[in-house]
Amino acid sequence: MKDIDLVIFDWDGTLMDSVGRIVSSMQATAKALNLGVPSDQAVRDIIGLSLMPAFDRLFPALDEGSRAALLAEYRDQYVELDPTPTPLFPGVEAMLARLGASGKTLAVATGKARAGLDRVFAATGLAGHFVTSRTADDAQSKPHPEMLTQILAETGISAERALMIGDSQLDMAMAKAAGVKALGVGFGVHSPEQLLAAGAQGVISDWQQWALA
Repeated sequence: MKDIDLVIFDWDGTLMDSVGRIVSSMQATAKALNLGVPSDQAVRDIIGLSLMPAFDRLFPALDEGSRAALLAEYRDQYVELDPTPTPLFPGVEAMLARLGASGKTLAVATGKARAGLDRVFAATGLAGHFVTSRTADDAQSKPHPEMLTQILAETGISAERALMIGDSQLDMAMAKAAGVKALGVGFGVHSPEQLLAAGAQGVISDWQQWALA
């Protein structure tokens, strides 16, 4: 990590253990709207995309009215119908504190909407660890590199000194497109083998162990 000044994190499936909730919410949304219910794996494969591209992949050929209804129903399912806070993965808070104390600049690049990221920032108290963030409302969806290029421009840190950490092949592809180093986490959407094949330079198996490395 000595050659890294900027660490950029994905959120869902990387810092927060939210993959299961996303899968169940998307399946409940499809059922409520009488659409074909996607499999667990089909939903896992779109996690990391912004919501509209995700919907287009899971439910192709919907008109604009149906897409708007889908968005509203999903947000109801995810936020309003299940008020239970989604937990962070063990060791996340200590890891972020350690990186910050060592002088690293930290940021978030997520497919969540800005309102969704603000909500989990407030619920977890982690916002103060990050100097900036990009969401689906701020830049093009992963794997397009715009989230990362915007963060690099804002922080003034070169791509060669930056590291992207995420749990999906989309994160790895985004990092590659931006010329940023990439690490995978093996407890989210995609397997370590898939992440390595997508360009990860290594895979983290446990935040508690990595925080002590």
